[in-house]
Amino acid sequence: MNFLILGIGNIMFADEGVGVHLCKQLQKNYDFSHKTHNIDFIDGGTLAFHLSYIIAKYDKIVIVDCIEADSSNIGDVFFFPYDAMPKKLSWSGSAHELEMLQTLQFMELNGDLPKTQILACVPKRIEAMSFELSNELIKAASIMEKTLLDYLSKESFSYVKKADFSLQEIALNSYKN
Repeated sequence: MNFLILGIGNIMFADEGVGVHLCKQLQKNYDFSHKTHNIDFIDGGTLAFHLSYIIAKYDKIVIVDCIEADSSNIGDVFFFPYDAMPKKLSWSGSAHELEMLQTLQFMELNGDLPKTQILACVPKRIEAMSFELSNELIKAASIMEKTLLDYLSKESFSYVKKADFSLQEIALNSYKN
């Protein structure tokens, strides 16, 4: 079985890049292994529909991104199956989010959508271009990291920590990668 951790977001707008940054942080900080399954980490940026042919190659995916939720606070974390998206959530706020939801809906209609989980948090909206993450998002990302590691453990992946790059460090240097 092939697993994909897909980071989505715009790294030029601070918290909006959390999906990409967390995906890179996990890839840099951990070695993952499984007896029979493979796992890949991909920076999907804001490509959305252009990722459909890549997504279709996997059996299970976790999309890491930002999300809006009624009656929620900055930094709240959500983890749910795509086909059971809570009604209080909306994937709207920036261009990539709407396109990603449309991409998943299109793939579902075509029968190409793998079993999909969404791991997301509510970002602090920052208008000016910035690579620096908010304190609220950094706290949320540590919960997201634990949530994803727990999920992968339940899927029988083992992991070993090999480095200790902080999310802020990855975000501030993301434009160099």
